[in-house]
Amino acid sequence: MRIGVISDTHGLLRPEALAFLQGSDRIVHGGDIGDPRILDALAAIAPLTVVRGNNDGAAWADGVPETALLEAGGLRLFAIHDLALLRIDPVADGIQVVVSGHSHRPLAEQRGPVLYLNPGSAGPRRFKLPISVAELRIEGDAITPRLVAL
Repeated sequence: MRIGVISDTHGLLRPEALAFLQGSDRIVHGGDIGDPRILDALAAIAPLTVVRGNNDGAAWADGVPETALLEAGGLRLFAIHDLALLRIDPVADGIQVVVSGHSHRPLAEQRGPVLYLNPGSAGPRRFKLPISVAELRIEGDAITPRLVAL
């Protein structure tokens, strides 16, 4: 199973990001979407799990949850935009992956049994941070993250 991960699009869905996400079995957007048409475009590729970011304050985002739990292929993934607002214990809740956004800094870090993944920002460039996306490959019990600069 391949899960495409994107965040912080801020209203800009780059063609390179769309191309990278093609072939995903699922897609997770870590918030700061910026435009509901981005959700439509992503959902046309694969089933979509999405969370609201701190900049998603327009009326269209009212129905977007602040957190989401994705269970697929034996994987339990928890998504939240700002990791500083995480109020659950991923280990106690049997979560294997926590996806976040917000910082615009790509990160794939194993902390004990939990993988913390931030795909970075796929939207407008911020400072000198890279434009990036990520994927998770799930094969049996193995979860392999990959960060990709666009």
